[in-house]
Amino acid sequence: MKEKQILIVEDDDLQYEIYEEALAKHKLARVQTGSEAIAAIATSPPDLLILDHVLAEGELGLDFLPQFKELLPFVPIIIVSGALEVHQQIHALQGPRRAHYCITKPVDVRELKQTVATALKECGEVEVVRQFEALERSKRIDAQELFSRSTERLSRQNQIRQFLAQSKERPNISALAREFSVARRTIIRDLQELIRRGQLKPEVYPEWENLDEEV
Repeated sequence: MKEKQILIVEDDDLQYEIYEEALAKHKLARVQTGSEAIAAIATSPPDLLILDHVLAEGELGLDFLPQFKELLPFVPIIIVSGALEVHQQIHALQGPRRAHYCITKPVDVRELKQTVATALKECGEVEVVRQFEALERSKRIDAQELFSRSTERLSRQNQIRQFLAQSKERPNISALAREFSVARRTIIRDLQELIRRGQLKPEVYPEWENLDEEV
């Protein structure tokens, strides 16, 4: 299995030592500012990005989040910070330029390991592929449903046409609705379509212009 590369944007040496110990099975790279991270990403894109908020040289990690998402659209980002208010954490996790997770400091090593493992397994390119697959399934389901409804409608209209051909009386909308277990409006629309297609004569239902009102 290919060793995963994690870029850690963290200016605190003690905090980075925690990462080194907790994530020893991964290949780690460290920078201390967002500006350095941009340069590092250009030469060696990581599989996961861990981002502190308060960085060296007065930089703030969240200010770089849009750029990171632009450069790494399919790479999960975990924000680890003790300086974020709840509303800032929520904002960081919302919208198209969002991070995937927020972890507060002091870091719970167990939570960190689990979050990293989940992010590498379920986020990034895997997440995008899953979304496309779900979209395709949704389209197929919609298509099948539409085809089924269309077939059912045509079958009902054909039966209505045959029934009316055998009767000289004016169609009884309520009776037809009960016969086919549909709403009166559905029968009215069926009659409209049959007349529009020339499969029924307009005289069959003289009040054509009032069809929509008889519901």
